[in-house]
Amino acid sequence: MAEKFDCIVVGAGPAGISCAFELAKGGANVLLLERGEYPGSKNVMGGVLYRKMMEDIIPDFHKEAPLERPVVEQRFMMMDKESALTFGYKGLEWAKEPYNNFTVMRAKFDQWFANKAVEQGALLVNETVVLECIVENGKVVGVRTDRPDGEVYADVVVLADGVNSLLGKSLGFHKEYRPDEVALATMEIIKLDSKTIEERFNLEKNQGCTIELFGDATKGILGTGFLYTNKDTLSIGVGTLLSGLIEHKIKPYELLEYVKNHPMIRTLIAGGEPIEYLAHLIPEGGLKSMGRIVGNGVVVVGDAAQLVNAIHREGSNLAMTSGRLAAETIFHAMKVGDFSEATLDLYRRNLMKSFVGQDMKKYKDSTHHFNKFPQYFDQYIPMVNRAASQMFTVDGKSKWEKQKKIWKDLGSPKEKLKLARDAYRAWKVMK
Repeated sequence: MAEKFDCIVVGAGPAGISCAFELAKGGANVLLLERGEYPGSKNVMGGVLYRKMMEDIIPDFHKEAPLERPVVEQRFMMMDKESALTFGYKGLEWAKEPYNNFTVMRAKFDQWFANKAVEQGALLVNETVVLECIVENGKVVGVRTDRPDGEVYADVVVLADGVNSLLGKSLGFHKEYRPDEVALATMEIIKLDSKTIEERFNLEKNQGCTIELFGDATKGILGTGFLYTNKDTLSIGVGTLLSGLIEHKIKPYELLEYVKNHPMIRTLIAGGEPIEYLAHLIPEGGLKSMGRIVGNGVVVVGDAAQLVNAIHREGSNLAMTSGRLAAETIFHAMKVGDFSEATLDLYRRNLMKSFVGQDMKKYKDSTHHFNKFPQYFDQYIPMVNRAASQMFTVDGKSKWEKQKKIWKDLGSPKEKLKLARDAYRAWKVMK
């Protein structure tokens, strides 16, 4: 007879592990299935973990988790081909416990986090592919895996199977995502000694810096690059809409090499040794691309539910919160003995009331807008850099003359009106 659990969680990423941890901690019988060799082996993340959402699950986790560096500075570079307008914030309050956020290596962190779920009582089974959900009388009652006698049953199944969520698609929860609804991120880990990292990024020991790269880092395609400091490595990468790569006929590794060799970046990584290359799809469609996330006997969390805030480059924090809220709803369903969609919909309602849903609503039009109007990246960022060069160049001309030239360089009255209109549109989708 096939084994029966209270809950089966498919996918051991931040969302799935969070859900399994909370359920096991509360005494539920939980099976956590991971297709990779170990949790984290198939995951790519820009490298930033947010303290508050993780601390909601494991208080004081930072005292034992395999973290890289507490982030004390966040920089933003608006890049042209040979220039960058840089701004950011450095706060030493972030260098004190309990810190603000951290750079992490997912392969290490996810294994640690999954082991914490196992310590609570969850059963983790790696190298297992879930082929389909088992549906009886319109209700998901289990999953069918690629293992011999691979049918496993549960009162509720949690889908944390990533951006494409083939299981969600097979249930009719979402359609095939278009190339303009997903981004392809490529990342390289570069070995560099800790002392050199601290000198180049103006850091003290146990301090980290993140740099987000806009404009020429993606050759004007909608997306961002990033450079994050770890203990003795750097994480450098770039993520752009898949549709942009197709349209511009650029291969992902070519774009990454372009970023690595950019004059604003190459000195920061000089002398480093590439030791790992990673690539992964990321959901970018936001709220408009979100399908159903609740059904009879099933809920969807994390990337599988399209929970990524593309504007602020946040994903893991949304994922962990969704997993925690899903667990809370499952406990409620266990208490009332009802795993119908009507009961499990409490998860969707709580999710949309949380910061996750509120931020998804706030930025629901942002990706579509900036993809529709590429001039923000390929025209306006270079324009801002040229204006900065004009103002900061000391050449005997008055600042009045410089301001007049900058105004003239904005173009004709019609072009200036278009610029003002685009600025208003950007404000409207971001407000």
